[in-house]
Amino acid sequence: MAASSYEVKLSDDGTYIILTVVGEITSQSAMEQNVAAHAEGRKLGINRYLTDVRQARNMDSVVHNYQFAYDDMVSPDVDSTAVVALLVAPDDHSHDFVETFARNAGLSVTLFRDWDEAVNFLQQK
Repeated sequence: MAASSYEVKLSDDGTYIILTVVGEITSQSAMEQNVAAHAEGRKLGINRYLTDVRQARNMDSVVHNYQFAYDDMVSPDVDSTAVVALLVAPDDHSHDFVETFARNAGLSVTLFRDWDEAVNFLQQK
């Protein structure tokens, strides 16, 4: 895998933002991607996000994942009220600590391995 690329778009039903990431992710690239997604959400008045990292692998250490959740995400560029469905590949556990640390830091991040479950979660919020 190479450095990550990403796309930010509105869901077909207009109720959540989709952030799709492909490649290798670090806390630095994830922060750039989250800021872009949250800027779109702020512009549209939306605080629900489906972060699709099924084609992306988290390359950061546990320590960097911790710092990402507790330090980086505490930013005026990130909506602290955001509800995030983190969609990962069925056999990828590289994002597990991100969910754990984010939740422990008070962020609403839930990990999913199924698209429909992630979308249903966001539509219920």
